[in-house]
Amino acid sequence: MNKKRFLLFIIPFILLFPLWMWAAWYFAPKTKLVVAIVDKTVLDRDGQEHISLTWILNNHRYTKTSTDRYLIGDDYFGFFPKENEKFRIKGLERFSSDQLNQLSNDADIAYFTDTYGIYKNEWYSQKGSTERSGILYGGMSAQDVEFLQDMKARHKLIITEFNTIGSPTNADNRNKFEKLFAMHWTGWTARYFDSFDTVKNKELPRWLINDYKREHNLKWPFHKAGLAFVSNDDQVVVLEDSTHLTDPVPHIITLGYGQKKLSLPERMKYPFWFDVIAPDLSVNHAISRFEISTNANGAAEMKKYNIPATFPAIIMHKDKDYQFYYFSGDFCDNPIGMGTSYFKGISFFKWMLYNSDEPTERKSFFWDFYRPMMTHILEENVAGKK
Repeated sequence: MNKKRFLLFIIPFILLFPLWMWAAWYFAPKTKLVVAIVDKTVLDRDGQEHISLTWILNNHRYTKTSTDRYLIGDDYFGFFPKENEKFRIKGLERFSSDQLNQLSNDADIAYFTDTYGIYKNEWYSQKGSTERSGILYGGMSAQDVEFLQDMKARHKLIITEFNTIGSPTNADNRNKFEKLFAMHWTGWTARYFDSFDTVKNKELPRWLINDYKREHNLKWPFHKAGLAFVSNDDQVVVLEDSTHLTDPVPHIITLGYGQKKLSLPERMKYPFWFDVIAPDLSVNHAISRFEISTNANGAAEMKKYNIPATFPAIIMHKDKDYQFYYFSGDFCDNPIGMGTSYFKGISFFKWMLYNSDEPTERKSFFWDFYRPMMTHILEENVAGKK
């Protein structure tokens, strides 16, 4: 074959390849998998807090009925935004005990992606806000806990993640959850920031700065990248690059089971929100852990505030009595679009979709960590039903 004939062959092949990928997705067999998604932090119809899960459900042709696929703006329980500053709340709070029990019978999986909620200033301004304000809706409710109890009693798969029991969940519901799943939230949450310079970084939460300054003579001496730890009683601990940290970006370390069974990488950067938990390891298995790269000053600062040097990123309980995962990060919230989910085999081209050298990018976390992990968990659940 000469060069001209080769080009005449290869160019149409390349141009038509996306169409073939879409056709392969469209004609792939559907599998009914009923997932009860709870998301109380939906500011718009894009469903950012549960988009990663819906992407995987759609890409793998998991459907809510025998024919109907999951729609990101419709298929969840929680806060539903409408036009002109109107909204509708369709959470589990409206369910009776009988209805919760029926839902636990119908559902294959419960996944709590976010219970942080919606606050007045961000809703009525229709954008993210760095100031705190009164809450419209949020927190784990008594009905949420009852539903999880029912799911556990039926030996169903339960997946929860960062901020499921954090603020604004009340202490009673938090304690019930912790007892139910043999884990404890220490009260600390944290996040990486690529700059603590208040002039350069407009995304720095004003409440975080104000809470720190209130306890440090109105001073904010930070300018570099680093980590901010925030306690449930508004205490703020800042670890800055070089001063406290040898590497400002936190990483998730995975060994053994997580690599072999969940296809997780040994080391993955994680530059977003996470919480510090303490599981009962006689009940739960720690699959992955967070690594904070402190120097001597940073280690001393963490010890001063009783923040552990290492803590789980993923815990799991998988036995005949029940199945449970807790992800200590905001794992389901990644800056991806649903468009790529309509192409079978799109993961082969993931290298084109992100630049992992950027410290703050989170697309690589979806493609290299969350997607393979959740693909395995869902496939295992479906196989167990057969």
